[in-house]
Amino acid sequence: MHLIKKIALSAVAGALVLNMAGCAGMTQRDQNTAIGAGVGAVGGSVLTGGSALGTVGGAAVGGVIGNRVQ
Repeated sequence: MHLIKKIALSAVAGALVLNMAGCAGMTQRDQNTAIGAGVGAVGGSVLTGGSALGTVGGAAVGGVIGNRVQ
């Protein structure tokens, strides 16, 4: 089980690095939207106990909020 956690952590870290590299050409508003969607998805998932609907709803709300933040 410990090996699986290490592999999962490495995969998440790799995905984050690739995601950050992909944000280089984005405008500030696009970056805020992406960050808001990510944070909203995590928050929605936590608040609903991992529900797919909660995750998608949180991502949508977070994306809208992130888009509106200057």
